[in-house]
Amino acid sequence: MSTALAAPTLTAKDRCDRCGAQAYVRAVLSSGGELLFCAHHGRDVEDTLRPKAAEWIDESGRLDAVDRFDD
Repeated sequence: MSTALAAPTLTAKDRCDRCGAQAYVRAVLSSGGELLFCAHHGRDVEDTLRPKAAEWIDESGRLDAVDRFDD
């Protein structure tokens, strides 16, 4: 079984609207516009903001995919 992964929609140039860190969450608002958040702030506002969003894109799982090397 093959699983195709979608290309990330957020890049290193996309920055969190709250703190300026790399954005991993994009909230496209039903009223228009969008907000970008780092993983931390995305989790912080999700319960309040997600019901108001037309689209919620959470790519924070990419953080777990980073290789970590032991010394």
